[in-house]
Amino acid sequence: MLPDPNSLYGPLDPAPEAGYEDAPPRMGFFTDTSVCIGCKACEVACKEWNGVPQSGLDLLGMSYDNTGALTANSWRHVAFVEQPRPADVLGEPVAAGAGPQFLGMPGSQPPGRGSGAQGRTDFRWLMMSDVCKHCTHAACLDVCPTGSLFRTEFGTVVVQEDICNGCGYCISACPYGVIDQRKDDGRAWKCTLCYDRLGAGQTPACAQACPTESIQYGPLDELRERAAARVGTLHERGVPEARLYGHDPNDGVGGDGAFFLLLDEPEVYGLPPDPVVTTRDLPKMWKRAGLAALAMAAATVAAFVGGSS
Repeated sequence: MLPDPNSLYGPLDPAPEAGYEDAPPRMGFFTDTSVCIGCKACEVACKEWNGVPQSGLDLLGMSYDNTGALTANSWRHVAFVEQPRPADVLGEPVAAGAGPQFLGMPGSQPPGRGSGAQGRTDFRWLMMSDVCKHCTHAACLDVCPTGSLFRTEFGTVVVQEDICNGCGYCISACPYGVIDQRKDDGRAWKCTLCYDRLGAGQTPACAQACPTESIQYGPLDELRERAAARVGTLHERGVPEARLYGHDPNDGVGGDGAFFLLLDEPEVYGLPPDPVVTTRDLPKMWKRAGLAALAMAAATVAAFVGGSS
């Protein structure tokens, strides 16, 4: 069923909207990238619990990241973004916003040795454990022809691999590029937010394994309050670039069930700055196509009647 375009940008509780009665609170992830250490424990825990095949140990030649992106075999992906920054040697604020850049291999001497303090530069790593966003308005659900994708009572989105026919419609529909096909069987795969664990009252494997609590799991409303407080704390500590991404229920996807605290623009992390559910305009398009078809049929009938008389 296609979404109602008049309701796309308002707050929505997706589980009751999907027909669940007495649904539990909507559950989700809040990922605080400011405390992510890039250990990849979440990637390993996800693979172990869900039986996800190994992704290989690919040396990408541009980062310590060995998985590169979310794929059918990587439902959690820890991104390493390296940013050069001038050293704060004069007490002036360090300028943020430098784009990602390959810094080469480490030298034999500490930074600044031989060049003096004035010529010294430094860099920072921005690390983020990415995952399916479990959108409020999920385009993948709209386009799935078999019902393989479904909304759970917790408000999450899950793929039933046993009835996926590998059509790939969900892949092109996802505004985040999350869903992927597994090469050996052609079916679509992505994070389920450990649906089996949620039903048993357990924490998803990735959040359970995270040593710094960068990945936090719980009722989405509580997570949003906690995230807003964390941003306020970081601003007070002199980190003005801290911001939330995917938390707004009035954005182009109705808010995400998995949202993030970022320390730079979304594009730096490979995230779209203004995601919009890709099926938003389909009802309007079908309406116009129907009107055009009716007009053509009426013209054909008129021409036939006029020709016969």
